[in-house]
Amino acid sequence: MAEPEIPDRFLEGYARILGEVAETGRRLTRDELETRRALGRESAEAGHQLRALVRLHLAQTRESWPGAVKGAATDAVLAAVEQAVDAFAEGFERAQRLTVRREEAARREFIDDLLYGRSDLGRLAERATRFGLRLSRAHAVAVAAGPEAYSESDMVPRTVESALLARFSGRKILLTTKDGRLVCIAPGNQPDVLRYFAKQSHAATDGGQVAVGRPHRGPGGVVHSYDEALEALDLAERMGLDDPVLYAADLMVYPVLTRDRQAMADLVRSELGPLQQARGGAEPLLETLSVYFDAGCVAAETARRLALSVRALTYRLERIHQLTGSDPSDPMHRYSLQTAVIGARLLDWPAKEL
Repeated sequence: MAEPEIPDRFLEGYARILGEVAETGRRLTRDELETRRALGRESAEAGHQLRALVRLHLAQTRESWPGAVKGAATDAVLAAVEQAVDAFAEGFERAQRLTVRREEAARREFIDDLLYGRSDLGRLAERATRFGLRLSRAHAVAVAAGPEAYSESDMVPRTVESALLARFSGRKILLTTKDGRLVCIAPGNQPDVLRYFAKQSHAATDGGQVAVGRPHRGPGGVVHSYDEALEALDLAERMGLDDPVLYAADLMVYPVLTRDRQAMADLVRSELGPLQQARGGAEPLLETLSVYFDAGCVAAETARRLALSVRALTYRLERIHQLTGSDPSDPMHRYSLQTAVIGARLLDWPAKEL
């Protein structure tokens, strides 16, 4: 593609300066340097390339080189060329940096509005096209949490972004950071993008956990999917889930269980409250129940995971039966106990009073 033609006005006064410097040996004045900087800024705002502009200055230098210039005059002219081009490039780079800062601010504002749902949805959809998203379609959001907080300029987000762009250069993907976590927004019909993001993020964050929300349509769909991913991470922390990748679709049972919070709190108090009478409080026996259910109610595997003997585990299970009246090994009692254990983790009992 041919480069756009550069107007002669960006060389305004340049040939005259060279001629005067050849005659007097003077340096560029402060006003002349500021004029070159202003022209550099204007050329950057007009979308021209700095390399092409420098080449234009050099071509003009050859064309306007004063005749019969020798010795000290040659050095003065070359010094003037250096001054003029340097001032022009300075103005150009200042304008570029300002443009980058504006773009970054606009991108951050858009991301904040998108993930918090604070903007008019119609206007938000219009702005999204600028960043490669078509919000009329379904999108899904993945959130990666590592051992530390990350910003977009950190090495971890840049490493993950490079890997995604290398593999999915033609896809409509938005990668950013929010509240110290990595966030990836991708079309809902392209789950391979978020799977790859999860793989790269898990590796880049030294084993960090990634949660993936369900696909939802429309501008509000991104917020919904983002909230699901955050809830999945929070749930993993409360429930002790250590899976590297969590899918909100696989965890829907937990929000259902806590939809009636008061009923769940009543169940926890009724089924597990008596455990607080045990020596050492409820927590050791609660952990025993949690591991027992996770191990499929297999005593030997539970004992191994808890670093106990099978005999010590059997004593704990009998103690739970004595205190609660419910036998963990009895299928008739097991469902209520397991539901209560899940509720205790979700409600952070017994650390928090119900």
